[in-house]
Amino acid sequence: MRFETLAIHAGQQPDPTYGAVMPPIYQTSTFAFPEVGKPGEFDYTRSGNPTRRALEDCLAALEGGTHAFAFGSGMAAVATALALLDTGDHVVVHDDLYGGTYRYLTTVSSRQGIQVEFVDLRNLDALRAAVRPNTRLIWTETPTNPLMHLQDLQAVGAIAREHGIMTLTDNTFASPYNQQPLDLGMDISLHSMTKYINGHSDVIAGALIVRDDALAARIKFLQNALGTGLSPFECFLVLRGIKTLSVRMEAHNANALAIARWLETRPEVSQALHPFLESHPQRDLAMRQMRGGGGTFSFRMRGGGDAAVRLLSRVRLFTLAESLGGVESLIEHPWTMTHASVPEDARRAMGITEDLIRISVGIEHVDDLIADLAQAMGTDG
Repeated sequence: MRFETLAIHAGQQPDPTYGAVMPPIYQTSTFAFPEVGKPGEFDYTRSGNPTRRALEDCLAALEGGTHAFAFGSGMAAVATALALLDTGDHVVVHDDLYGGTYRYLTTVSSRQGIQVEFVDLRNLDALRAAVRPNTRLIWTETPTNPLMHLQDLQAVGAIAREHGIMTLTDNTFASPYNQQPLDLGMDISLHSMTKYINGHSDVIAGALIVRDDALAARIKFLQNALGTGLSPFECFLVLRGIKTLSVRMEAHNANALAIARWLETRPEVSQALHPFLESHPQRDLAMRQMRGGGGTFSFRMRGGGDAAVRLLSRVRLFTLAESLGGVESLIEHPWTMTHASVPEDARRAMGITEDLIRISVGIEHVDDLIADLAQAMGTDG
């Protein structure tokens, strides 16, 4: 079945008890044992739940995986993935990434004895040079948050396999609709389902999807041991949102690219960072490994930080807020918002500066969104 069909039907057969077409919310903490010493298919919701299984089966189908795991947040998925590592292990991470992941790696993982090395993974020679005998994980994020860098997942995966290293891709910005990391050679695909997968800005959730049975068993153990699984009600909401993922992503893709092209024409804007723009240095790679460019990207204001703050304070349709991937359009300032926890020198080294604005383009009419940006810039478009 194709993606659009899987989003609606995978893992979501009518309920066998009463024939409910939508998966029921099994809002229970525990399940009765049929007899002493013999639990049923489920025994305790921290370990598993029918509503969560329906979502996990759907996620696995959408990513082309065999096992999926739903978590209480994207950061719970990040923490669980990093719990696969042992003290003394070395992880190579792309040097431009989500601020929360950076914070976890530098303040939690590093204190647990995991060696973290940030490398520009666009440079494959730099990746090869970073590999050590104790390297156990290569962490990619493509497109990156917020600078829209790409990594060649097929090439990174090939290098990792040469050395027996596990690979992970944070696929949040692309969504399963636009990119399939497992098909491109990655071992783990990670999502903040808060974003595009749920799509309605009303759930906090995360996911890990894999194909390897042994790796899946380790993640399942950690999900249960750490208590990071997603609750049944949130699973139900994500299942509801996921049904429209394909049609939402088509609208996000089209609207964002149209706005990025408009921004490139504006004298107030010094640079638009969208992977499907002809001006993007990695556009060929984007076209090769992505179906669409996604709905989130960044741009720089020619007037610097003051111009950025002025625009952010004048928008009316775009909402000044963190997060992304909802049906409504959001706008934010990475320097003071999503990446404020990253030390200033590290932000500047990444290229995150005061003039940078990130927008999550929703599915409103694109002309209305452009008009809002135009008036915020002090013009009529």
